Amino acid sequence: MQIKKIIAALALASASASAFAFPIAIPGTEGLKVFATGNGPVIAKYEGNSAGYSNDLFLGSLFIFNNHASPVGSTVNLGSFTPGTELVFRLHVNNTGDDFYTGDASRNIDNLFHARVQANWQPGVTLVSFEDLRGTPEGANGFNDLSFSFTNTNVTPIPEAETWAMMLGGLSVLGAMARRRKAK
Repeated sequence: MQIKKIIAALALASASASAFAFPIAIPGTEGLKVFATGNGPVIAKYEGNSAGYSNDLFLGSLFIFNNHASPVGSTVNLGSFTPGTELVFRLHVNNTGDDFYTGDASRNIDNLFHARVQANWQPGVTLVSFEDLRGTPEGANGFNDLSFSFTNTNVTPIPEAETWAMMLGGLSVLGAMARRRKAK
């Protein structure tokens, strides 16, 4: 009889663990920003959650997912963006009215990070995981309130053509100065 109880408990524990088996971006990626690479449309994919609160994900005013109503695995085409464009995602917590953003902690009402952004979670895919509690992000065990992934994004901005031109111009001036000094 005792063995049957143990087997039943293990089966229940296994079922519970698999109910929350969704990816969460790794610790240490809090505050990173999401940038478009310009290699085609940005496709968002809902990866899952374990939140008690109902949360909506937005890019600007564009609604993307709700953590309780959207099916895991659903996708949304966000369109194409100029390479290097920062994509600022907003988590709206329906229960509290709070909004939290990817990127700098100063964007959030409590000045804390509320999003982790993991580059190359899968080849060419960025994973973002949000925390929906004001003032008390849950550390290593948190950021589980809405996870989603994106294609054609990265966490490092891609320099625009003007930036490359300025950098190359500066390097050529430095080269000319070095040659002039060497000639003296």
